[in-house]
Amino acid sequence: MKDKSRIERLIRPEIRALSAYHVPDPTGLIKLDAMENPYTWPEDVRRAWAEVVRAVELNRYPDPGARVVKARLREVLAVPADMELVLGNGSDELIQLICLALARPKAVVMAPTPTFVMYEMIATFAGMRFAGVPLGDDFALDEVAMLTALERERPAVVFLAYPNNPTGNLFDAAVIERLVRAAPGLVVVDEAYHAFAHASFMERLPEFDNLLVMRTLSKQGLAGLRLGLLAGAPTWLAQFDKVRLPYNLGSLTQASALFALQHIELMDTQTADVRVERERLYQALVALPGVRAWPSRANFILFRTEARAATDVFSALLKAGVLIKNLDRMIPGCLRVTIGTPEENCAFLNALKHAL
Repeated sequence: MKDKSRIERLIRPEIRALSAYHVPDPTGLIKLDAMENPYTWPEDVRRAWAEVVRAVELNRYPDPGARVVKARLREVLAVPADMELVLGNGSDELIQLICLALARPKAVVMAPTPTFVMYEMIATFAGMRFAGVPLGDDFALDEVAMLTALERERPAVVFLAYPNNPTGNLFDAAVIERLVRAAPGLVVVDEAYHAFAHASFMERLPEFDNLLVMRTLSKQGLAGLRLGLLAGAPTWLAQFDKVRLPYNLGSLTQASALFALQHIELMDTQTADVRVERERLYQALVALPGVRAWPSRANFILFRTEARAATDVFSALLKAGVLIKNLDRMIPGCLRVTIGTPEENCAFLNALKHAL
C-alpha cells in the first residue's frame, strides 16, 4: 500500500494511465503482424557480414556521430547536399528527440488519425498534448479539418506518415505541401515505407524551412538493427542533436548498417518481391466474400471483415498459427496483415478462408 501511494505521488498521472506498448510472442507462428521484411540474406552474404562483425572492437565506444554510416546514407538516399542528418535507434528515438526538444508547457503534437501510435505515446512521454484530426473518406487527409486544427491548436510539430500506417495509403502530396506552408511549427513527413511507395519529400527539403523527412531501414530487412534517420536543415537538426544521448548507435549496428548499405541492390530486390506479393495478396483479399481490403503503398494491407467480427477472425487465425495485427479498437472491424513470403501469404489466405 505504501509503494502504491508513492507511485501515485511520484509518477505523472498521464503515464500511470498508459498501457505499455504490447508486442505479442510470435513463437511457433507465421509472423505477419509487424511490417517486417520476410526475407533473410543469402548464406554467402551472411558469412561476409559475420566477418565484418567479428572485426568490431567491442571494448571501444562507437563513433558518436556515426560519420561513415551517415556519409553512405546521404549517398544511397540522395539527401540534398545542404541538408543534415541525425541518426537514431529506430524512428521511435527520433520522434522522441523531436518531442523532447519542443516540449514547452502546453506545446501540442498533431497528426491525422488513425496513424502510427507512437506519435501520441511519445508526445505523452514528453509531457505534450496530442491533437488527432480524423481522416476523411478512404483515409484521405481532410484538408479543411487539418487547416482548421492548425489554426486552433498551433502545434509545435505535425507528423504525417507517408504512406500512412496502419491504412497503407499515400496522402495527396499537394495537400501535404499546403499543410507545410500553413503550419506554424515543424512538419515531419515520416517515410518509413518509402521503399514500397516510391514517393518522397526528401528532394523537396530545401523548399521549406519547417519540413523534416524521417526514414528507417527497418522495413527493408534491417528491423533488428534499429536504425532511423532524420533529414533536414542543419539549424534544426543541431537542436535535436543536443538531446540525443551519446553513443546511441552501437558499434555492431554501425558496422552492420554500413555492410547492408554496400548490398543495397539485394535489399532493393527483396523490396521489389514484396511489392509483387502485395498486389497478389490484395487481389486475393478483394475476391473474398465478406472482406473489404484497401489498396496499399506500404508492405501491409488493411482489411475489414464484414461477415464475422474482426476479433473472432484474429483469434481463429492465431489458432491456425498465423499472427496478424488486430486493429478493431483503432478502426472498427479491421485487421492488418504484413506482406510475407509467397508461402506465408498462401498460409494466411487459407487460414483466413476458414476463419471467415
